[in-house]
Amino acid sequence: MIYIIKFVYSFILPPGLFVLLFTAVAVWLWRKNRRPALVLLGITLLLYLSMTSLVADPLIGSLERKYDQPNTVDGDVIVVLGGGASSGNRDLDGEGNLLGPAANRLLTAARLYRETGLPILFSGGQVYTDSGNEADIAKRQLIGLGIPEADVLAENQSLNTEQNAVNTAALMKAHGFSRPVLVTSGFHMARAMLEFEHAGLSPLAFPTDYIASRESSFYLGKFSPSPGSAENTGIALKEYLGILAAHF
Repeated sequence: MIYIIKFVYSFILPPGLFVLLFTAVAVWLWRKNRRPALVLLGITLLLYLSMTSLVADPLIGSLERKYDQPNTVDGDVIVVLGGGASSGNRDLDGEGNLLGPAANRLLTAARLYRETGLPILFSGGQVYTDSGNEADIAKRQLIGLGIPEADVLAENQSLNTEQNAVNTAALMKAHGFSRPVLVTSGFHMARAMLEFEHAGLSPLAFPTDYIASRESSFYLGKFSPSPGSAENTGIALKEYLGILAAHF
């Protein structure tokens, strides 16, 4: 019963509510002019599918499965890419917090440090005027987790993945590093690897922050529209577009 209630709720609240509204408008148009009604129904169907995990999970999962976590780590520096940060919010030892993907990447880097002792280079700047500087926040948090300041490097100027790669390559060269272990979200790894290769580096991919489960099952919730699924569809399409652009 609880799953039926969840399914019904998904159409009462946005974004599912808009699917119902667009469908109602299409039905109303059908009585006057079937051609625009059919167009609207087609658009509504695409919109609806993009909001479901039935579509979002395979899309983002196809990106996450391009690289597996390696069994052994061979490198001389752990490079972590940012994924968003807020500013002005209180933290235990300062202000500003990393958003979910960036926080997951940082957590993986900290655990890798415990296992390998490799220094950590976090790359990411202040992308928007009201966002936090990712590398500066990450450095503070890594030190707060007990990692020595001498083992944490902050590349705090990059605004996108291409700049992450170029700026990281320069900082690595300045510190004598040449074999990066690249840590970023699974969905982001394919594009990141391309950009780092363009910057003259050959990283060891260490993906993390997975979204889609490796094993999927079929149930009513797969057909429920949700903001999270809509976001994941958008993330996947953005990554594929970025991969395409990186080839030119």
